[in-house]
Amino acid sequence: MQIDIETYDGSPFGGAKLALYLGAELAVILRDATPGLIFADHWDLPGGGREGTETPQDCALRECHEELGVRVPQSALRWGRRFREGATFKWFFVAQLPHEVRHDIVFGDEGQRWQMMSEQAFLHHPKAVPAFQERLAVWVNARDANI
Repeated sequence: MQIDIETYDGSPFGGAKLALYLGAELAVILRDATPGLIFADHWDLPGGGREGTETPQDCALRECHEELGVRVPQSALRWGRRFREGATFKWFFVAQLPHEVRHDIVFGDEGQRWQMMSEQAFLHHPKAVPAFQERLAVWVNARDANI
């Protein structure tokens, strides 16, 4: 499987997301339905804001552990890029673990629930966070170009 992660140059960034494939499907989180919450009640990927001086990879992996209870090793990362969001950057990573890891998920306290979802279902879901659909599509196109 392709391993292509943009080098982190120490530039400031606001946070990181992780598209976590467990086998062929993605682990996704249904955001809270709180009024005023951006993309409330939408399907999201694990991730969030940077803490302290952590690297983008460390941020994404920590957030995944907090939200899904899964410790993803850096060796499972397959792809990563930074994307501009307003005046800052956010990172987006892809990781791959075996399908059986889904049995190890312990859902955290952010969001309504989690579930497994096919790549195509997430890419085309009317209630998935659009920016993460777009970033996942960049990964899918890069991956498929190298098959």
